[in-house]
Amino acid sequence: MRAIRHPFGSLPPEVAVLTAVAFSVALGFGILAPAIPLFAKNFGVSNFAAGSVISVFALVRFAPAPLAGRLVNRLGERLVLATGIGIVGVSSLLAGLSGNFTQLLVLRGIGGAGSAMFTVSSFALLLRVVAPNQRGRAAGTYQTGFLLGAIAGPAFGGPLTALSLRAPFFVYAVALLVAGGVATVFLARTDLREHEAVAGTAEVTPTTLTTALRSSAYRAAVTNNFAVGWAVFGVRSSLIPLFVVEGLRLGPSWTGAGLVLSAVVQAIVLVPAGRLVDTRGRRPYLRAGAALSLVAGVTMAITGGAPLFLAGMALYGAGSALLGVSSAAVVGDVIGGRGGTPVAAFQMASDAGAFLGPLVAGALADVASFEVAFLATAAVSGLALATTLVIPETRHAKEAP
Repeated sequence: MRAIRHPFGSLPPEVAVLTAVAFSVALGFGILAPAIPLFAKNFGVSNFAAGSVISVFALVRFAPAPLAGRLVNRLGERLVLATGIGIVGVSSLLAGLSGNFTQLLVLRGIGGAGSAMFTVSSFALLLRVVAPNQRGRAAGTYQTGFLLGAIAGPAFGGPLTALSLRAPFFVYAVALLVAGGVATVFLARTDLREHEAVAGTAEVTPTTLTTALRSSAYRAAVTNNFAVGWAVFGVRSSLIPLFVVEGLRLGPSWTGAGLVLSAVVQAIVLVPAGRLVDTRGRRPYLRAGAALSLVAGVTMAITGGAPLFLAGMALYGAGSALLGVSSAAVVGDVIGGRGGTPVAAFQMASDAGAFLGPLVAGALADVASFEVAFLATAAVSGLALATTLVIPETRHAKEAP
């Protein structure tokens, strides 16, 4: 089988393609994100309405995920991936041409549906083309693509937004359509049966969500992905800027420093974590990631200044990296590399956490304090950690329910 050279061994070239597409998606979204609320305000709407353009993408992305999982089982990962990324690209292009707020809102919602299709299908394809002993490294490489794109995107997005509020939509659309077109052409030549034969999974049939849920390891992976969404994608992004300025009385630049530090630590840990997960097992690092996230939440709750704040942000980065690769590998083990609906449910858990976390933590910060909000976030991580204490190791064989 063709292989790309990887720092810790050989991975199928499809991993490089999927990682490049993930980078392009995250880069484009980072370029677009600063422009969305400003572009919406151009139509004379309120701040709430402008924010709804962002929320509708996340909401509609969440809702079709189960359908995307079923489509993967019925039509295959590659067709759903190409369709999803095409929907996001075309809807973004048209959104840049919007003549009123309603058009913008509807088109962003359509983009959310395409994003769900892309996310579920790309992750399902990633698990399908790699061998069981490569799942951690593949997940780490793939997630690094997303992370690097997310870091680089805003650096281009700010200046581009200053030039034109419509230009970021067009740049995002072109980047997606080009990356998606290249990926579609390359992946069309992929012999999935050959990959499955090498991986020893040729006889595996797609796992249903009901079957996956019988597995304690799968339930632990889903719960921890929910906790990651809550703490990292939700609270870290929404509450930290307010906490730094209002709680710690520091300048806004400290928010950027903390977020950059967290992202850098996560990027550094991801690939080595993937190697460890593949060579030493999923369970220890799933537990370690959950424990680090718990400690990070407690650290944020007790911090009174910049040093502990930065330490907490670094812990969040390390914890999310460990959880990202270990939970993905567990899902791949449980489903034997095949199963669109379990992958969709796994992804939905993170989206649900990212949606609920900021709402609950924000409400607690309003009625109580930032400390209580972070302790509640730590409690979610603690519950996720508890689910890992009774699971078997899944690295060598598909776990029996």
